[in-house]
Amino acid sequence: MAELKTKRNDGDVEAFLNSVEHDKRREDSFVVLDLMRRVTGLEPEMWGGSIVGFGSYHYKYASGREGDWFKAGFAPRKQALTLYMMAGTSKNQDLYGKLGKYTTGKGCLYIKKLEDIDLGVLEQLVAASAAYVEDTSAE
Repeated sequence: MAELKTKRNDGDVEAFLNSVEHDKRREDSFVVLDLMRRVTGLEPEMWGGSIVGFGSYHYKYASGREGDWFKAGFAPRKQALTLYMMAGTSKNQDLYGKLGKYTTGKGCLYIKKLEDIDLGVLEQLVAASAAYVEDTSAE
């Protein structure tokens, strides 16, 4: 079975975020960093070379695949700021309806700029996602 390449490491989160080329994406990344730190109560760590994660949990699928992943995280990508929503995007549809302008992928929320969304709603979504991880990892 292939080993997961994205792992927690000793990378410098602030140095990574300061290296983001796009000024607005860099600025938005620091806002999300503060939001996730406040919501989770955890300190950020680098996961792989481009993901900022908070906390960790161990998962094991019925297939036998298992690993460690962060409880909340984001990555400043070229096209958008990517937030990893562990509860998936099918949950909390009422909140997504109030969020603003965004797109989704499987378990990811893509935001072009924070001015397009309601930060209070984003905070609620991050909290719901982190709570979902706490609930499912406790089983």
